[in-house]
Amino acid sequence: MAQCLLWLGLALLGALHTQAQDSTSTLVPAPPLRNVPRQPHFQDDQFQGKWYVLGLAGNEINKEKHRQFKVYTTTYKLNEDYTYSYNVTSTLAWNLNCSHWFRTFDRTSFPGLYTLGNIEWYTGIQRYVLRVASTDYKKFAMVFFKKIVKQQAYFTVALYGRTIELTPELKENFTSFVKSMGLRDEHIIFSIPIDECMDK
Repeated sequence: MAQCLLWLGLALLGALHTQAQDSTSTLVPAPPLRNVPRQPHFQDDQFQGKWYVLGLAGNEINKEKHRQFKVYTTTYKLNEDYTYSYNVTSTLAWNLNCSHWFRTFDRTSFPGLYTLGNIEWYTGIQRYVLRVASTDYKKFAMVFFKKIVKQQAYFTVALYGRTIELTPELKENFTSFVKSMGLRDEHIIFSIPIDECMDK
């Protein structure tokens, strides 16, 4: 049960570990990391704190299948060891409880680019990276996730907000951004607002 919940948390973070709908050949190809925008002059300390996950888009996401996707929180906290890695906690409503998932993302030599620090916990994942593509630190962020599983690349983009409100402008900007990566409307989902677990 714990392993199942752990995988669910990873999936909600944009690293869905399911089979492609038909076969991997039908997946939208994951863009090379060099083609993914990155936030100029990324500020680790300003990015930390609580974010609400307002939207997800990815080559394994299916709007019909994930239509009951509920908003959840992800909190980034800089490690106190001055390595500028993050301890990350996600909290969401699950089976009438508030479930928590903990991960570490280690900073690389490139600002705004991180690797999953405890990757050995996730069987089959060969590589997993996070890049902050765009943020104003105070209202929104778009975060790109890419994982390699059995030589197949999967990617997800998460839309974060500092509040639970999803404005039409933010929704439009996110949609345009992920479509520029080859994703289509059926690959994009927006969360259902809820009150449970938002302040846990």
